Amino acid sequence: FFLKVMDFDYIIIGAGSAGCVLANRLTENENNNVLLLEAGIRNSKFSMQDLFMKIPAAVLSNLQNKKTNWSFLGAPEPYLKNRQLIHDRGKGLGGSSSINGMVFIRGHAQDYDNWRQSGCSDWKYSNVLPYFKKMENYSNGDDAFRATGGLLNVKRPKPSNELDKAFLLAGNELGYPSTDDINGYVQEGFGLLDSTIHNGERWSAKKAFLDPAKYRKNLTIMTGANVIKILFLDKKAQGVLIKTQKNKHIKIFARKEIILSAGTIGTPHILLLSGIGPVEHLQDMGIDVVHDLPGVGQNLQDHPDFVLKYKCKKPVSVWPKTKLFGKLMTGIRWITKRDGLAASNQFEVVGCIRSDPRLDYPDLQLTITPLAISAVGWEPIQDHAFQIHLGLMRAYSRGYVKLKSPDPEIQPSIKVNYLKDERDIQRMVEGIKIVRKLIKQPSFVEYKGEEIFPGKDNISDFDLRDSLLENLASQWHLVGTSKMGPASDKMAVINQDGTVHGLTSLRVVDASVMPSITNGNTNGPTIMIAEKLSDKILNKKPLEPLEIPILSQDVENKI
Repeated sequence: FFLKVMDFDYIIIGAGSAGCVLANRLTENENNNVLLLEAGIRNSKFSMQDLFMKIPAAVLSNLQNKKTNWSFLGAPEPYLKNRQLIHDRGKGLGGSSSINGMVFIRGHAQDYDNWRQSGCSDWKYSNVLPYFKKMENYSNGDDAFRATGGLLNVKRPKPSNELDKAFLLAGNELGYPSTDDINGYVQEGFGLLDSTIHNGERWSAKKAFLDPAKYRKNLTIMTGANVIKILFLDKKAQGVLIKTQKNKHIKIFARKEIILSAGTIGTPHILLLSGIGPVEHLQDMGIDVVHDLPGVGQNLQDHPDFVLKYKCKKPVSVWPKTKLFGKLMTGIRWITKRDGLAASNQFEVVGCIRSDPRLDYPDLQLTITPLAISAVGWEPIQDHAFQIHLGLMRAYSRGYVKLKSPDPEIQPSIKVNYLKDERDIQRMVEGIKIVRKLIKQPSFVEYKGEEIFPGKDNISDFDLRDSLLENLASQWHLVGTSKMGPASDKMAVINQDGTVHGLTSLRVVDASVMPSITNGNTNGPTIMIAEKLSDKILNKKPLEPLEIPILSQDVENKI
């Protein structure tokens, strides 16, 4: 049955990273009555599930939990021998920030200059830096680039594992520079990897932004609420139709705006179900067209991931800690002291480097973990071993999200088209060669054992190419399906204020708005986007730009 409930000023669809920020900022003004809708359910405060989501080292366990992970099955990838990849996305309050690897990277300053050049003049680096600083409480203190006092706790690690230290030294031995802060003056080089961990616990967007606001009288949080579609009067978004856990259909109306923050998969899915998207596709699905917008679901991007694995000659990996007794002792220490191995995400060092010295930015991201995991089942390899992740930060390939059916309960078709562009293959192959050079440096000699994967028999470019096609994975950083850009860009879905082109009272605020993917993990930039657009929604004056020079390792330049 249909039930019209009371109106709200704002309806936010999705309680992921962006939705949590919006819920906090919009309710700071007590005159704004806000509804936050989330398809996932709340965790019991004292459940094992809630406990595991707090433990930084429990990332793999959280990813394997279907209650907190949408686990979208992608379409066959034609350039990966038709393999189907799982696209992990957070389900529940906090969204992906509640199950991700907690890595905090703002991206390269050039990323945002590229957004500006694509027609988004308000999004150059000097304009977004103040919002990165506003949202952050950095454990290492303030400087020109970093800040304390924000709601998002960001920790600078103190690596203690010998493999992490060898990784940093080997980067220098191979000729790469060090960087004091990949989120500050210079990204390029080998350095420490910040994380959203605080006092030994995951610091999700829920913890940072939603928890401080959840008891405000002007905020209503509704979980287990699946949005069927957005309701329109002509071109104005008026409300939403939702289906509850009890299979009740409810219409809810917004006096001011509806804000879509359902993520790179969820947002285009809801737009298409609501009749907003490419007209031919909507007609094929039998959906009434509200507005022809060709870019909805297009421009899908990700960071491809390839993992090299090595045996470790010294017993310094964390493998013994993954056995029953080791897990028990590690867990007891975390419960009693909130420190030790369980208080780390095991990603504490990073290398941001170029696959080709002719590039003007570091297009590869290398991270090491003092443990090797099997590709199937994600079980620890039963030996002292380590692995190095190779990520391509700005892939040329583009994919899409489309409907399989007009039924909102059927997941959409997700095709990223990994490695469609030959340049992506070339850069990944070069990256594999760089990793192999890295682990041959003097600092790694006493640790490097046999190459477990891809293995000593995979040497030629042809061999490495074939291994990529058979084993490439995702870093779960999908963005771009509601591209931000001017109306003159026919593939743009929103303007730079977040408003959907051709419609009123409807905005998109999440990772789907990125015109191009950022140079690093995407959770930090997504939170920044929500901070910046919340000021737009509230008609606040934007924060003053910070014109601070950044350093390229070759030349200094202002971006």
